[in-house]
Amino acid sequence: MDFAHSDENLALQKMCREFALREIAPFAADWSARAEFPAPVFRKMGGLGLMGMLVDEEYGGSAAGMVSYVTMMEEIGNADQSVAAGLNAHSTIASLPLAKFGTDEQKRRWLTPLATGQKIGAFALTEASAGSDAKGIRTTATRVDGGWVINGTKMFISNAGTEMSLGATVLVVTGVNADGGKRFATFFVPEGTEGYSKGHKLKKLGWHALDSRELVFNDCFVPDDHLIGEEGNGLRQFLDVLDAGRISVAALSLSLARAALEMALQHSSEREQFGKPLRAFQAIGHKLADMATEVEAARWLVYRAAWLSDEGQPYSQAAAMAKLYASEVANRAANQSLQIHGGYGYILESRISRFYADAKILEIGEGTSEVQRNVIARALHAS
Repeated sequence: MDFAHSDENLALQKMCREFALREIAPFAADWSARAEFPAPVFRKMGGLGLMGMLVDEEYGGSAAGMVSYVTMMEEIGNADQSVAAGLNAHSTIASLPLAKFGTDEQKRRWLTPLATGQKIGAFALTEASAGSDAKGIRTTATRVDGGWVINGTKMFISNAGTEMSLGATVLVVTGVNADGGKRFATFFVPEGTEGYSKGHKLKKLGWHALDSRELVFNDCFVPDDHLIGEEGNGLRQFLDVLDAGRISVAALSLSLARAALEMALQHSSEREQFGKPLRAFQAIGHKLADMATEVEAARWLVYRAAWLSDEGQPYSQAAAMAKLYASEVANRAANQSLQIHGGYGYILESRISRFYADAKILEIGEGTSEVQRNVIARALHAS
């Protein structure tokens, strides 16, 4: 077993860390306070090749692989979770359906501007009555001459309402199979399509600088060439890319846990009580030791799942384990770090308060912790 980064990965890590410290960390609190999506930063990341790391070079990406992608996400998320969350949604569930199932023409038309960072992508699955239950979606697409008419509403969709938004990849119901089960399909709906509109930006507990909103489709017509993959296969296509999304959220969780630990170490070294720094007290030292141990354990679950993906081995169970454990570690680390910060951590001006608010969604997005446990349990039963 070789746990060392390659020289190429170390160079990527260094570049991303320096970029994050220079272009993201100093401004993240202001973006959060103003709920501002920082489009210029995403364009700069595109210029560095970070917006298409999982896309083939032919279509503007770098095909760097999942381990390199996780390395990048850990550094960007360590600086700011909102930026990293937008990058996560764009790079995985928004781009991979086109990358895996799109035609060459679709890839050149839509995937290339996404991979190069000229535009940002969104994936529209969740609805008011359907989250973990993807089969429960009600948005429909009806066949008409020359294309399809989409009707329905999506909720909690990220990246769809920014100045960089290219459009949304949308999962819909297209009919019923002979056995009574729903048929699903995936369509790309570009910005400006008649009948496609967006609600106001949602106010969230965390991820304030991430654009999240409701999407409305009212007799929205899209031509046949906007169908991604096969009609009837849309749900399977989504589930195929979901494992990569879970590794990505696991990496985002790892980045938050690491940041919380680093903040706790810094504060406990600088803050003195009863004549000595906080970290000198055994109670604080044990908290730091537990945090560090869990962060390290999460790191290797995340990187192992990424390595399995790169090796072409089955990684669904590993992705679920990484996402489950890393997201829960992130929440424990954020909680303990804020406890160590005391009153300083509770004021909104503190950096840890922002990461604390960002942590909870990690146990919800890309499949809740309960869903991950179901996935793992089914895999154990099948083995």
